[in-house]
Order: sequence, then C-alpha cells, then structure tokens
Amino acid sequence: MAGIYVHIPFCKQACNYCNFHFSVNRQQLPAVVKAIVLEASLQRHYITAPIETIYFGGGTPSLLSVTDLSTIIQALYTHYTVNPAAEITLEANPDDITDTQLHAWKTAGINRLSIGIQSFFEEDLQWMGRAHSAQQAINCITKAQNAGFDNLSIDLIYGGPTLTDAHWIENLKKAFELRIAHLSCYALTVEPKTILAKKINDQLVQDVDTEKQAKQFNILLKETAAAHYEHYEISNFALTGKRSKHNTSYWQGKPYLGLGPAAHSFNKHSRQWNVANNSLYIQSIEKGEVPYEIEELTRQQQINEYIMTALRTIEGIDLVQLDELAGQELASKIVQEAAPFIAQGKLALTGNSLIITNEGKFFADGIAAEMFQL
Repeated sequence: MAGIYVHIPFCKQACNYCNFHFSVNRQQLPAVVKAIVLEASLQRHYITAPIETIYFGGGTPSLLSVTDLSTIIQALYTHYTVNPAAEITLEANPDDITDTQLHAWKTAGINRLSIGIQSFFEEDLQWMGRAHSAQQAINCITKAQNAGFDNLSIDLIYGGPTLTDAHWIENLKKAFELRIAHLSCYALTVEPKTILAKKINDQLVQDVDTEKQAKQFNILLKETAAAHYEHYEISNFALTGKRSKHNTSYWQGKPYLGLGPAAHSFNKHSRQWNVANNSLYIQSIEKGEVPYEIEELTRQQQINEYIMTALRTIEGIDLVQLDELAGQELASKIVQEAAPFIAQGKLALTGNSLIITNEGKFFADGIAAEMFQL
C-alpha cells in the first residue's frame, strides 16, 4: 500500500510561524492545478502499489475551487489504483469552511478534514497571524460534523507566549467537548526565515520558553489520557480507530508520492523533492519534465530514519525489524547505546520493542539523534 500527497502552495495570508512553501499571490493557482494534474500522469510509474491514502496539504488546500479539487482527484483515480476505502484528507482553515463547501468536498470524495484551529482563544490567533476568529474555530467544527464529517482532526499549538496553562487546558477540553476524533498538537517552533524569527530577533515579541513548553506538553499527556485518546505518535492523539492513516504510513516507512511544488516523495530507497518555486515548477511540467532533486539513501541513512520515525510511535523500535535492517551486530550496538536512556527512564525495553516513555517523549528527537549511526 502507498500514499499520495498533494501540495497546494497558496494561502490568504502568512502565519507568523510558518516555514512551508506557499504564496499569498494566487494568480498562478490555476496553472499550478493544471501542472499537478499533468504531474500525476508523468509520475504514474513512481508508485505501482494500491493507493490507500490521499492527502491535500499546503499552504491552504481549502482555497481550491471544487472544480479544481475534483479535477485533481479524478486525475489520481485515472492514473493510480486507488483503494475504494481510501482515506482522502483535506487540510482546511476555519474561515474557508461553509455549508456549501462542506457538501461539495464530500461530493468530490473528501472523507476526512484536518482543520487548522491552533487555538480557541482570540489573543493566540491574533499573535500567530491567523485569519480566523475564535468563534469561527468553534462554528466550523459544528458545521463539518453536521455535514457528515465524523473523521475530523484539528491542529493545536502550545508553548506560545500568549497561551497560559489554564487556556491550554481549556483548548483541550473544548476539543474533547466537541468530540474531535483526532488531535495534532505541536509545540510552537521558531523556524529560520519566518516572520516570527525576525520579530524575535528584532526583540518585537517574546521568545518561546522551553520550560513552559515542557510543562504544557505534560498537561497535554495528562488531559488526553484522561479523555481516552491514544497517544500513538509524539504529536498525535486519536480516539479508537481514528488514527491518521496517511501520517501513520510515513512513520511506518511506506512509499508515497508527492505532487506539486516543494512536494516530497519516498520509495524506500530514495527521497526526492520538487522545486520550491511555483513558476519553475509550472514551466518544467509544461515541458513534460518533473523538476526534482533526488537523494539515494545509504543503508546507514535507512537505519537512522527507522530509528527516528519508529521511536516517535507508540509501537517503538521493533528489534526484530532493526536486526533485519541493520544486521545483528549493529542492532546490538544500537540497543547498547540506548542503555543510558533506559536507565534514566526515558526509554523502556519491553519484549522485542524499544519504546519511548512519557518522561522521554519531550526529548524524542534528541534521543534518536544520540542513537544515530554516523
């Protein structure tokens, strides 16, 4: 099984913290859609396995007209074998969600929405530069549920200077009250070359407080556990049966194809990524050429990638799979390198699995880096 990711690189406005490839000038949107449809044909041999997930990300894919969205979906069904029960997700902003749009998305084949809520408090949304209001955040969820979308995910951000611990708990309880099936919760990260990074550098806004982020992460673990959410990946929480199939495929190392400017693809042996420039992407595709760079993965890189992704999940590192990938001698060395973290209570060796504990989850990336084979 495999997945397809479609990158729609357009937004109404720039969020302070975002470092994804996008443009607020939508003049090229029709040409990008046309190019994505053509790229779907050009790349049809990249993946031959049945497609079990399709994910529209961005950017803001909810800006697409229903005609454009349907055209892309039809192209994917034309050139690939799509599982009849495929999970098809659309990322959407609250201010784009209307009763009319919801009906149209459902008709087009969308069966899962990932909504960029970020917070239910006005001061947080304004600080982040979001286009929607706190009331829109609540209203859009109710509208989506009334339209028959029972597989909803929302994004929430914690650790920002305007978010108090009390408001963070209220954000989570509001999500529980609204019966949200899936939560993606991220610590606010200051990425280079973002509006936020410049404002912090110019001392216009307060920098993030890592101690506050750690505290709010622990609040997140406590509150979601009490509400019976499964913490199946460091940043992701789901009610029973509502894990994100698409994102899970990333962590399980399944192949996926990325379409659109800046989209990444992976086939287990190599990674490739399209040019992050809308004009160059359009021009190349019109010539019948996919403008990408490629990196062939060494055995060492494959091992490190498995350590990094598996350690973030509830299943952890499967030592049998690690042995098959790395060989018995190297796998034993990796387990030995994990010993200090086991002693500190940040990792646990259970049966044939090496699993990160609640004490280690906030440090997952650093722990994985210490176990990388250089």
